[in-house]
Parts: sequence; C-alpha cells; structure tokens
Amino acid sequence: MTNRVFCMLAVVAALMAASCAPVLAAETALAQPAPTPDNPRKVLLQLTSDDPRIVNDLLFNVVNIQRFYGQDNVRIAVVTFSAGNRALYRDTSPVKARVESLLHYDVEFVACGNTMEATGRKPDDLIDGVAVATAGIPEIVERQLQGWHYIRP
Repeated sequence: MTNRVFCMLAVVAALMAASCAPVLAAETALAQPAPTPDNPRKVLLQLTSDDPRIVNDLLFNVVNIQRFYGQDNVRIAVVTFSAGNRALYRDTSPVKARVESLLHYDVEFVACGNTMEATGRKPDDLIDGVAVATAGIPEIVERQLQGWHYIRP
C-alpha cells in the first residue's frame, strides 16, 4: 500500500470515528435574573393548525418548557386562532384529554373570539377552563408588550 492510499484511509477512518463519537449537549445557561415563582418566565405559543401532528408537537413543546423551567418558574399560554381553535372545542379536539391535563398544570389556553364568531361557535363549545380573547393576534401582541416571549412552533 502506498503512503498516499494509507493517508487517505487514515483520514476516512478518523472521519468515521468522529461521526460516531457521542455528542455532548451543552447545558442551557439561564439569563439573569433566573426564573422564580415570583418572577417566572412567560412563554406564549401560537397554534393556527388543526393538523393532529402539529397540535401534538406543540403540546409536547409545552411539556418540555415546563419540565425545563419547573412548573412554578414558568407561565405558559397557548393562543389559538383560525383552524387552531378546533383543538380547543370539546367536540372536535383530537387532544381534549391532553388539554384538560395541561389546564390542571396551570397552562393557559386562549381561543380567538373572532374565529369563534366567524364559525358560529360559542364559549360553551370550548373545553372547560379554556379562555376566550376578543381576537387572537391582538392577544399575542398585547402579551408581548407585557413581556411574554412569543414562540411560533
């Protein structure tokens, strides 16, 4: 075997070994002041789809955020509008049990009143514990102005 072939094989072997090496995740550093029950992080997520995969992904994000910060150190609100409202109607929600469970863990769910009006829905159509905002997008804007971090998963 020539030196050139040997060097090429050594490089390939090194690259393969490096690609199989475990990747260590860096710990997320908390900005100061760190969240506390008296000064929790405020996270606002938007839901505009009724696709069960997208809705479930958003709810997994909610759980992961709450797990990261700790339930007492974070406030989470999910604001829905357009097709996203369907996840909060007791008769059409593909995730009704999950929404009900998260409500028990102090996650807020807020449905868009404009969407409800346009689709002939009433507050009584919502899962118990879900709030109604006059309009979903202004609800998001106003919460951002109050210091909420807006996430569009």
